[in-house]
Amino acid sequence: MSTQDNLMAAFAGESQANRKYLAFAKKAEAEGYKAAARMFRAAAEAETFHAHAHLNAADGVGSTVDNLKSAVSGETFEFEQMYPPYLEEAKAEGHDKAIRSITYAMKAEEVHARLFDEVLSNLSKEDDSIYYLCPNCGYVEKNGTPEACPICNVKGSSFIKID
Repeated sequence: MSTQDNLMAAFAGESQANRKYLAFAKKAEAEGYKAAARMFRAAAEAETFHAHAHLNAADGVGSTVDNLKSAVSGETFEFEQMYPPYLEEAKAEGHDKAIRSITYAMKAEEVHARLFDEVLSNLSKEDDSIYYLCPNCGYVEKNGTPEACPICNVKGSSFIKID
């Protein structure tokens, strides 16, 4: 493997550690272990520093136009190519939790790709759009919340405003 391959593998590992530690922190908090939750959040933030350093060393952050194109490509790959076979396998195995999480992600990624493409198409225009995130499935709505999430049916009032 090359240094570039190593940097990207390290970026993936550090990114996964960040997300895993945040999930662990949420669980620790729910169980009343505040010190453990704080340590998991601190380590998660440290892993983010590492991930960003590796991605930058690999020249993985380009111009905003390049980054938006990369985002559209990545999100499109996920909902068109990656998730469909994952979903079929989960269905074949009767893994209901996986079916739900994969379906939610696949549908949300399609929306993300569309929104990234919209931002890219309007990048030179002034835009003060505000985005709202469904806390259950990852669906993103622009400039307001729906009555209910179109993917998972969570109440729009529970959406998180992203500044």
